[in-house]
Amino acid sequence: MKDKLEQLLATATTQIGEAGTEAQLQSVRVSVLGKKGDLTDIMKGMRDLSPEERPQVGALANEVKDRFEELFAKRLDALRESDIAQRLSQEKIDITLPGSTSVAGRKHPITLVTEEITELFASMGFGVAEGPEVEQDFYNFEALNIPKDHPARDMQDTFYVDDETVLRTHTSPVQIRTMLKGQPPVRIIAPGTVYRRDSDITHSPMFHQVEGLLVDKNVTFGDLKGILTTFVHEYFGKNIGVRFRPSFFPFTEPSAEVDMQCVICKGKGCRVCSQTGWLEILGSGMVDPEVFKSVDYDPTVYSGFAFGMGIERIAMLKYGVNDLRLFFENDVRFLRQF
Repeated sequence: MKDKLEQLLATATTQIGEAGTEAQLQSVRVSVLGKKGDLTDIMKGMRDLSPEERPQVGALANEVKDRFEELFAKRLDALRESDIAQRLSQEKIDITLPGSTSVAGRKHPITLVTEEITELFASMGFGVAEGPEVEQDFYNFEALNIPKDHPARDMQDTFYVDDETVLRTHTSPVQIRTMLKGQPPVRIIAPGTVYRRDSDITHSPMFHQVEGLLVDKNVTFGDLKGILTTFVHEYFGKNIGVRFRPSFFPFTEPSAEVDMQCVICKGKGCRVCSQTGWLEILGSGMVDPEVFKSVDYDPTVYSGFAFGMGIERIAMLKYGVNDLRLFFENDVRFLRQF
């Protein structure tokens, strides 16, 4: 048995030296020390030895095992070092090449304007409310004093999902949902995405709005004028002129369009403002009593005003963009300017 152990060590030493890869070396280890390996088979024969021989053979077997593991570890280290050296010789790096840079992401201009408008109205005490983009007809039209036979529905160019479900045409349904949750006072803005069947250089079938609502006792048109004038002056400059023109909206009475002095020509008249010196930026008005009845508010006790603006329109004026479609084309050359 001693001869077998010595022969095993000699053979294993040769095999370890001849192993050219780590996989081959591991195969040698399994053939020697595995459950069915040569050393295991030899050790099984110890039960046939006399009690005097067993300690001697056992000690020799341990020496063979230790020697084998020592040789194995050295060869494994040598193979790994060789592999690393070979990879380094093949994977060369040209340190004279210019480095690659990662371009930092930027917020979309629509996001920037939405956040700025939200922060401005928040400073005036308005909270933010949100609602679903796929909306029920009741919230989008009927509760806003626009029944099914009302001609104002033709103004909306609505995307219908079915007879009672639409893609919301404005964020006014958020105002209805907010008022149905509780009694006044209410002071919110509702930014969000809206949808209408329209598409050209100044219209998109999907765009963004910010609408506002304030309801309380003794709210007047003067409060509305003060809030919106403050908004225009804070956002576009204190020297910008503001005017209110009579208009019509089914859910407000009286209603008004709000114009601001053209930021391009400073009111002198240019192509952008059609030589008028003024630019329309939003619609507004006092909440119609019929809307209050839809949400169980007493119009003899409470009054309020609402307003709404297109965020793309505000962004076009702020940044001097002449084509609405640029906001939706994701051209990196355009977006990185912001």
